[in-house]
Amino acid sequence: MRARRALLYAPGSDIRKMEKAASLDVDSVCLDLEDGVATNRKAEARAIVAEKLRALNFGRSERLARINAIGSGLEADDLAAILPARPDGIVIPKITTDEEIQWVSAEIANFENEHGLDFGAIYLLAMIETARGVINLSQIAGADSRLQALIFGSEDFAADIGATRTSDGAEILYARSAVLTHAAAFELDAIDYLTVDFRDLDALREAARDGARMGFAGKQIIHPNQIAPVQEAFTPDEDSITHAQRVVQAAREYQNAGAGAFALDGKMVDMPIVKGAERMLARARAAGKLVEG
Repeated sequence: MRARRALLYAPGSDIRKMEKAASLDVDSVCLDLEDGVATNRKAEARAIVAEKLRALNFGRSERLARINAIGSGLEADDLAAILPARPDGIVIPKITTDEEIQWVSAEIANFENEHGLDFGAIYLLAMIETARGVINLSQIAGADSRLQALIFGSEDFAADIGATRTSDGAEILYARSAVLTHAAAFELDAIDYLTVDFRDLDALREAARDGARMGFAGKQIIHPNQIAPVQEAFTPDEDSITHAQRVVQAAREYQNAGAGAFALDGKMVDMPIVKGAERMLARARAAGKLVEG
């Protein structure tokens, strides 16, 4: 499991921001060819992103590139420029069908075959940002073995359905929950929506905590100041880790003794609680908070 607590976007036409992003202690960096780049700078941005993927030291950060949407007329040129720079993964925006994911996967497979790379060396993350994408989630989430995460785009989704964004997020709750549920069903990471006001760190913390409580693996961000509060929100705290360890250890002991459900600290524990504890420990390991053995 890879930690994707914070996914930081950097515009592919802004060299300074890309170089800054690569130097930060953030789980994932996504160099953006889509919304972050003006239409008349798309070709220039392709060359810049490819060069920066090759030249920059991203440290521990996941190296991602977001191409333009399938059907935009830009996606093939994006892949042709970016794949030779060997990103860890490709982010595909505005996914509406499983065929779109499969087309990108086939393009990557051709590249891997031509360059002697192992199958799956470059993986995929799909953005769900439209009503059509939401209603097709069951096909999208199981579309391809390269797919590792679903990313919810709240602003584009709200625009697509004609909703007005509000602070409580009632207008996006159904779609947000659907993305999370399908990601869980297909064992994918679910990445929560972007908080666009990067100056309001209190609102950011609350939104990140809410996402973590719901079960999201992480959250999209656009500013370095958002990294620490978001990664903290999606990292299990020491008390939670200790309790989860006790639950898992007790479950092993009771299972060996032939018992299923059991009591711990005066509360009943059964398999759903044990599985939740195991997931929490996996997140803690991915975040570097837990080393066993």
